[in-house]
Amino acid sequence: MRTTVVGAVLAATALAVTALPTALVPPAEAAPVRLGACGSGQLCLWAKPQFAGGRQVHELSTIDIESCVPLPAGSTGQALANRTGRPVTTYQSAECGETGEFETYPGGGTWVPQSPYLVRAFKVWEN
Repeated sequence: MRTTVVGAVLAATALAVTALPTALVPPAEAAPVRLGACGSGQLCLWAKPQFAGGRQVHELSTIDIESCVPLPAGSTGQALANRTGRPVTTYQSAECGETGEFETYPGGGTWVPQSPYLVRAFKVWEN
């Protein structure tokens, strides 16, 4: 009888553990995101998340401050690094319209592995 009770308790415990909802089971360790290469004074945009795909580099020395800079026709950015030393706002709209999504990132060295929207334009701001 004792063996039967111990066996039943062990079986019930095993069943309870396997029946846990997946939300309670900790996720596997995610691999760390590898930052994309972007030099000092640059704004870098990648075509795909996680700093993958084609990269566009915009030098601070060639950007008009506080002017809308649309990306070339047909291209978008899904990851970015802001190394300009100035705040940069990225826009879903190619005209820097504020009716779509937009976000401002600090310029001290900000890496964004996945933008919440497709970036089609940006503005660099005075400090």
